[in-house]
Amino acid sequence: MSDLTRRQALKIGAAGAGGALLPLPWTAVAKADSVAPPQVLAAGDLALWYDEGAGTDWLRALPIGNGRLGAMVFGNVDTERLQLNEDTVWAGGPHDPSNPRGAAALPEIRRLVNANQWTQAQDLINQTMMGNPGGQLAYQTVGNLRLAFGSASGASQHNRTLDLTTATVTTTYVLNGIRYQREVFASAPDQVIAMRLTADRTGSISFTATFDSPQRTTVSSPDGSMIGLDGVSGNMEGVTGAVRFLALANATVTGGTVSSSGGTLRVTNATSVVLLISIGSSYVNYRNVSGDYQGIARQRLSAARASSYDQLRSRHVADYQALFGRVTLDLGRTSAADQTTDVRIAQHNSVNDPQFSTLLFQYGRYLLISSSRPGTQPANLQGIWNDSLAPAWDSKYTINANLPMNYWPANTTNLAECHNPVFDMVRDLAVAGARTAQVQYGAASGWVTHHNTDAWRATAVVDGAFWGMWQTGGAWLSTLIWDHYLFNGDIEFLRTNYPAMKGAAQFFLKTLVTEPTLGYLVTNPSNSPELSHHANASVCAGPTMDNQILRDLFDACARASEILNVDSTFRAQVRATRDRLPPMKIGSRGNIMEWLYDWVETEPNHRHISHLYGLAPSNQITKRGTPQLFEAARRTLALRGDDGTGWSLAWKINFWARMEEGKRAHDLIRYLATTARLAPNMFDLHPPFQIDGNFGATAGIAEMLLQSHVGELHVLPALPPAWPSGRVTGLRGRGGHTVGITWASGLATEILIRPDRAGTVRLRSRILTGTVTVVDTADGTAPRTTRIESDLIEVTVQAGRTYRVTSSGATTPTLEQSFTNAGITNDNNTNVGNFDGGGASLSAQALAQAGASPGSTISRNGVTFRWPNVSPGVADNAIASGQTIGISGTGSTLGFLLTGTYGAVSGTGTVVYADGTRQTFTLSSPDWYGGPHSGGTAAIVSAYQNRPNNGRQATAACIYYVGVALQSKAVASVVLPNISARPATNVPTMHIFAIAIGG
Repeated sequence: MSDLTRRQALKIGAAGAGGALLPLPWTAVAKADSVAPPQVLAAGDLALWYDEGAGTDWLRALPIGNGRLGAMVFGNVDTERLQLNEDTVWAGGPHDPSNPRGAAALPEIRRLVNANQWTQAQDLINQTMMGNPGGQLAYQTVGNLRLAFGSASGASQHNRTLDLTTATVTTTYVLNGIRYQREVFASAPDQVIAMRLTADRTGSISFTATFDSPQRTTVSSPDGSMIGLDGVSGNMEGVTGAVRFLALANATVTGGTVSSSGGTLRVTNATSVVLLISIGSSYVNYRNVSGDYQGIARQRLSAARASSYDQLRSRHVADYQALFGRVTLDLGRTSAADQTTDVRIAQHNSVNDPQFSTLLFQYGRYLLISSSRPGTQPANLQGIWNDSLAPAWDSKYTINANLPMNYWPANTTNLAECHNPVFDMVRDLAVAGARTAQVQYGAASGWVTHHNTDAWRATAVVDGAFWGMWQTGGAWLSTLIWDHYLFNGDIEFLRTNYPAMKGAAQFFLKTLVTEPTLGYLVTNPSNSPELSHHANASVCAGPTMDNQILRDLFDACARASEILNVDSTFRAQVRATRDRLPPMKIGSRGNIMEWLYDWVETEPNHRHISHLYGLAPSNQITKRGTPQLFEAARRTLALRGDDGTGWSLAWKINFWARMEEGKRAHDLIRYLATTARLAPNMFDLHPPFQIDGNFGATAGIAEMLLQSHVGELHVLPALPPAWPSGRVTGLRGRGGHTVGITWASGLATEILIRPDRAGTVRLRSRILTGTVTVVDTADGTAPRTTRIESDLIEVTVQAGRTYRVTSSGATTPTLEQSFTNAGITNDNNTNVGNFDGGGASLSAQALAQAGASPGSTISRNGVTFRWPNVSPGVADNAIASGQTIGISGTGSTLGFLLTGTYGAVSGTGTVVYADGTRQTFTLSSPDWYGGPHSGGTAAIVSAYQNRPNNGRQATAACIYYVGVALQSKAVASVVLPNISARPATNVPTMHIFAIAIGG
């Protein structure tokens, strides 16, 4: 793929790491006789595999990494290319980008914003507040190690595999009757990349090895078995490249010979070869690049050479598996997993391949372990893998979505240590950002960073006011500190990082200003990331995302100061300031307002949905705590649509998981798993490659299985029908809980909870509506258990014990329990009803007269239904919107009582059987008003229709019966047609009152 700098991206209108570029299409065709190789099956299908080399396509190469060192392995027969990275090799060097003109211009900028002169404000920001330089500096490649083997003519049985269980890439093939194998990994314990080449015939391995690089480098042969690449990072944006690096490669052979001269390593007629690669960098920190890079490279190589390859591999695997092995996930396997990985991506939307979701989930964890370890740089826009000097968006750290998303799976998928580099960066930014806060805002205390940063911890506005004038980057990063504490409860961690949190809050205590019309305290100037509210204008005051982030930051600082017993005055100040922030508001379209005023976005399907930060990753919008905002969030998602860039789709997986709609979340996984959004090597395609989509997808799958953001462990909150049975172990919940879940037919059968500390844990699950049994697995004793709600219990627990939760007699959820977008039939109010969105409602009293009273049973066409047992004014019918209902049983007929509003409605539903097979069917109904109508079987005819203010008309209203013939096997669940998300005026909507299995 061609290089693309952020400057070039801006010129073609694809601004920021959130911008969109044209897809790079690719194809792969299934093979009828394809079978997964034994090594893939041995890894439990947790492997990427291919039957050919990557050629020259970087997006077909396979990534390895140890947090600091990264390589892309191409696995061709005639050549091997290891494209190399070291996480501190960045363009430029230490510099201060703060612009001293900013503070003086700020009052006029704010005046222009308040006067709705937004483009003029942007012009002034571009003139006075842009950093120096106006762009940031790029993460860069070290170069390549290339091995040349000779002709590949006649090669067969070619397999390339990335085993996620051992973090090794293996290439095997047969040539001239000889079976060759290469195995390569990046070791964190020994800080080298190691490769072993073997053949099953003695004396068969010969190759030459050379370094090359687009950097300013020299090659050498330090001794007879080693080659070197000595270089310096590139100049960029007027800043001279200052990171020196040395890459060394050493060969040890069994049989044959090895020699080196002129920068070329030669291996001749060996039986096996061990190749070790070490890279040293002069980067010490963002202010110091005077490190002994040559000594580092040589020392690490020398230490690794003192161990055998088997010892290196054993240490590597043990270290890696200690992290990766904490979480297991089994969603079932089909024959689709017998195809190569590229084929599985290409055909994912046309086959049933639940194991691919497992692979996607675990691949994200693999990439995080491989690109972010204690002591390294954080994972950037491409993790640690980049083959360019000028990558797209500089492959840096985009804070307005992408860097936080990289770390969403760190806590939930039990990789807490991998989160540490972010906190190291935040502490750096608190120092660098204090300079920017003072120079550009006149803030005497606190710190700020905007929408991007880099290895030099640049904190100023970059790339232009439209994208870069966003103040809350540091605030968002600081909230990650508090969330991390909620998972681990580590007081010393909180104490160490509290000053950075406090400093982020202090900046806003100094710089928030009163919005003159509404009177709230707001950021000014800022933006709702990368989206214009009027033509060519993004800059504004107090966008919703800023207010949500600051609410989280202020709450976190107040709670942390209480825990640490410090700063009582500061605590009171942040709480008082929090209370003056603008609240979230619902706009005229039923959506969460993105700005202080009810403006309509200029791009209705924009990739950023920043104002739903409050839904995810925050917990300010929840199903049970803020139902009106929750429904407004649903409407917001509907307005924006499901399409988007790779990372945007990943965020939407998390949104729909928080909406507790498993099918919709799974739909987003399917949208992501296409050739437009995943590369052949499963890298997320923005496009081009941007790794946050991988991490966001992993986090989203975890959220579908376990949520903990409202002070309780919610088990299987968004389980899709595509995963009717499965098992997961090792997920983490806030409060310090490790959770395992086994489920079948869409319901949990066993929940295991292991708390880090004593106390109480609240557990929510559909199975808890029955008789609950909780036991300590060590001794069989029963802890104290209290029922809070029908599906919520509280358990008193001890640290380090494991508790098994099961339930007997759990009832199938009723419609009113299963659906979030329910309608209401009501004859006991004096306000507008909520049946069709237009103020009309069936009369509950008249329905009762027709035999449909709450809790009653009604038989129609041989099927017995239960009418929702609810009080007047409470949800009693569900709107068909692609949701899943956990109805189960065996019979010949699946029956529905339903009706349509605003005309006849029809759609395709699905029966999911307990054995995993699926049956589609058409569900249709005439309109309710004035029925019965032709085209439907009348089931209940009501004599009245309820109108606003309890006005009545003697007009017939009809509910219809539909029967679907079933196969002779157990049903696990039913997926409703995706027709309408909610009742709305003039929107055809299908309302379902009862579902049952009969015959």
